[in-house]
Amino acid sequence: MRLLERARKEWFMVGIVVAIGAAKLEPSVGVNGGPLKPEITVSYIAVATIFFNSGLSLKTEELTSALVHLRLHLFIQIFTLAFFPAAIWLFLQLLSVTSINEWLLKGLQTVGCMPPPVSSAVILTKAVGGNEAAAIFNSAFGSFLGIVVTPVLLLLFIVRRYIKDWLERKKPPFGVVSSSVLLMIIYTTFCDTFSNPNIDLDKFSLILILFIIVSVQLSFMLLTFIFSTRNNSGFTPADTVAIIFCSTHKSLTLGIPMLKIVFAGHEHLSLISVPLLIYHPAQILLGSVLVPTIKSWMVSRQKGVKLTRPTV
Repeated sequence: MRLLERARKEWFMVGIVVAIGAAKLEPSVGVNGGPLKPEITVSYIAVATIFFNSGLSLKTEELTSALVHLRLHLFIQIFTLAFFPAAIWLFLQLLSVTSINEWLLKGLQTVGCMPPPVSSAVILTKAVGGNEAAAIFNSAFGSFLGIVVTPVLLLLFIVRRYIKDWLERKKPPFGVVSSSVLLMIIYTTFCDTFSNPNIDLDKFSLILILFIIVSVQLSFMLLTFIFSTRNNSGFTPADTVAIIFCSTHKSLTLGIPMLKIVFAGHEHLSLISVPLLIYHPAQILLGSVLVPTIKSWMVSRQKGVKLTRPTV
């Protein structure tokens, strides 16, 4: 199962590159009014499919399995949906005086406002051996909070209750469906970009944004680690692992459709989307690289706790 998930993610990363490359070669296919009719197929059908698929794939019954650890959940949700966007906003006030493309900076702010992903944070927490139940709860609940105002998703939770047995028996390929539709959205978004002669993305801004994103991820992972390992924090090493990944990861699957809705018709939509498109693979790559180190730390801390416990 883990190999299949890894293969799907690698396929999706390649798909992003192919989609952007295809948009560059022939942008007229995916522009508004073009053969794909993205003003209908993307703005309505694709976005609705993403939310419908996300709603069905969320196992809402798992939201109750880890409810008892309220302090942990509050920490993750407040950090993700309050501290993260506020800190990014303050940081962008400093960056606003630089020559970095202003629309990329706006894209960074949208990254800060995104809910956590349902998959990557859970997978990495499980790989380390951290508190998987807490990761599942906060990823699912955080995604729910991120789109709570969407009536469609609320309807989907109801739909899932009635077809729960069928979903668990058939196990539809939710990941493949979401990834395929998401690639279509990315493709048409960049078709609009490459067909607009007034949009120019300089390489300097792109390189700086990449550096900033990696720096933000590392800084926030370190910050959550420091806060959650204080003597009076009340968190176990396994809890800390869930906090590190769930508090700093952002959802591309829900983020791109949200941007498509909020910035519908905006000529700089693709530039605003770039930071999120960079943030997503960066968080997976960075998390994967750090898994052995974090796992080693957690195991050593757990052994230390066992050794200090009095024998009965």
